[in-house]
Amino acid sequence: MSQKISQITEKINGAEETKRQFLFIEKAKEYVQTLSKELGRKPTCCVTTFGCQMNARDSEKLAGILELAGYELIEDEDADFVIYNTCTVRDNANQRVYGRLGHLNSLKKKNPHKKIALCGCMMQEPSVIEKIKKSYRFVDLIFGTHNIYKFAELLVAMFEQEGMVIDIWEDTDQIVEDLPVERKYAFKSGINIMFGCNNFCSYCIVPYVRGRERSRNPKDIIREIERLVADGVVEIMLLGQNVNSYGKNLEEPITFAQLLEEIEKIEGLERIRFMTSHPKDLSDELIQVMKKSKKICRHLHLPLQSGSTRILKEMNRRYTKEQYLELANKIRTEIPDIALTTDIIVGFPGETPEDVEETIDVINKVKYENAFTFIYSKRTGTPAAAMENQVPEDVVKIGFDKVLKTVQDTARERVALLEGKILDALVEEVNEQDASLLTGRLSNNTIVHFKGGKELIGKIVSVYLKECHGFYYLGEIVE
Repeated sequence: MSQKISQITEKINGAEETKRQFLFIEKAKEYVQTLSKELGRKPTCCVTTFGCQMNARDSEKLAGILELAGYELIEDEDADFVIYNTCTVRDNANQRVYGRLGHLNSLKKKNPHKKIALCGCMMQEPSVIEKIKKSYRFVDLIFGTHNIYKFAELLVAMFEQEGMVIDIWEDTDQIVEDLPVERKYAFKSGINIMFGCNNFCSYCIVPYVRGRERSRNPKDIIREIERLVADGVVEIMLLGQNVNSYGKNLEEPITFAQLLEEIEKIEGLERIRFMTSHPKDLSDELIQVMKKSKKICRHLHLPLQSGSTRILKEMNRRYTKEQYLELANKIRTEIPDIALTTDIIVGFPGETPEDVEETIDVINKVKYENAFTFIYSKRTGTPAAAMENQVPEDVVKIGFDKVLKTVQDTARERVALLEGKILDALVEEVNEQDASLLTGRLSNNTIVHFKGGKELIGKIVSVYLKECHGFYYLGEIVE
């Protein structure tokens, strides 16, 4: 089994690298055309995404290159080429990938032309690579998070080489613009404004697999959004592990708030979303920009993780319970119609029932519209994994259930306050359960279902919020 392990150290100008990758796309086309003749049809490809919205955006880039190379994109893992874009935030994400690889192996035995690729955060862990090399030798291509822009080049290497092609970089400061993208939605899109993370929360593997923070040039971001708007996009989601620290490492520093003001000037763009915000970096400037904005959505995701100052210190979050509550109160005061959502971890090493009560106290005071509540997942390679006082599962379960109930009760109260109002919703799709209904999303991220024709998908319509059903609404379009 041959392998290709490369670490490119020389810096190549971004524009030159883009040209270089388009040359590899042309080369890949030749191989795909040859395969097409052998199969007697167009080869198919399936890109499966695990994890966050940044991974979803990366998958759109992979899909764009594949389509340009001549593949037909489908959502069936019986495809001729299957790519798993992996997540490694929690151990069960890794286990899901291993489990599904077994299924892919059985499919590959039936299709001699089938190729399998693995990429994303999970591939940045050396122990994962060793396990795949040992136990999953049928995988054809492995690459990580830092060299995704080299996908066309790696695609060619996969066709040209025997055995497994492995291309993992430890880190990079390279940002390559203008490569193909195949968007999932015609009317909305994610936009990477930065990559990596400098925060090193003690439970989190992301800085180790995504690398240090690097911000895109604001002119490149604006140019990309302008092209998307010209192509029919009305809503964009700005993506970064911590968007509030955007621009600090640029040659000409710019704040995230200043970037938002520039994006707001783009004609034809209707809505601006962003995530994720770290509480320690959320500025008064950003709050004021959001307050006066006509385009920034009334939704802010502000991860809490724990309401205990002691646990927050162990997590290396660099704010206290009191500072978080002060910030949340300031945001609610300045922007009364905003929806706040959050992330909460229960069961961090050393957490006591009293610490859980501190978290519940914050939930009761802030009253989130929604919260993503997780049981702590031990990630090898993080400081928290080596901490003593790992909390027993039965104790964690009790705390988790209490936190989850509090989140659900308070969120229902907040969401119900909208009943009887008329608000704008972006129509996103035909309802999956009832084809006579459309599903839309309010500015504050609340979902609403209402009757209407599919020609409205991608349009912003006024909706009367008739009935609150916990976390979503049934409504009626207002003509």
